[in-house]
Amino acid sequence: MQEFEEISTDGDDYYVIPEEAFQYLPREWRDQFQAIADDGRTVLKSVDPELSKLMRLSNSFATLVTLKHIRQRLADYKFSPEMEGFLELDMLTTAFVVTYARLAHGGNGSGFSRNELPAPLRAAHDEILDLRNKRFAHNDAHHSVENAMEIDFKDGRFAVQFNLRLGFYIGGANDWHELVDFLDSHTYSRLEKLFERLGKKTDREWAFPTGPGPG
Repeated sequence: MQEFEEISTDGDDYYVIPEEAFQYLPREWRDQFQAIADDGRTVLKSVDPELSKLMRLSNSFATLVTLKHIRQRLADYKFSPEMEGFLELDMLTTAFVVTYARLAHGGNGSGFSRNELPAPLRAAHDEILDLRNKRFAHNDAHHSVENAMEIDFKDGRFAVQFNLRLGFYIGGANDWHELVDFLDSHTYSRLEKLFERLGKKTDREWAFPTGPGPG
């Protein structure tokens, strides 16, 4: 016989009953639970397009939280004119740029378009994607990277020396921070509108956890 799982929350006890166990319940309970299950399926089927959008939107949340964390790490970065400091800044900048591109492009329709951004922030958006494509994801030429090779001939031998110049924003560009703030509020605004639509179509309340997130 199927076991029922008891769950306690906020002092109230309730039970999670697998549908396979309905047959073992008294007929009155069985009919009541079956009616609830059937009603739930009907409701969910009626808002399938909205639930698909909700699933796509959920795909972006983890990336957004990661982007906010990297943004904070960039903001907290203390400049150090040593190789370790430059490598740390390069690592954080790489992580920010790649994560931003992942959020923008998304997957399964979970990204956002350039036109959704405020006009003053679109140049920053373009800059980040250009950095991603030409500097961090590929070895194409980018104006922030300058390579040079010097060859000296002395005492009968050739001495090769490599010079590399890298451009960085210490702490990240101001527009980058504004972009993250906008995308954070924009994502939650999309979520709220979607839940409002679900409520109107089903005449039922749809809840979403609120409070401070990990980002």
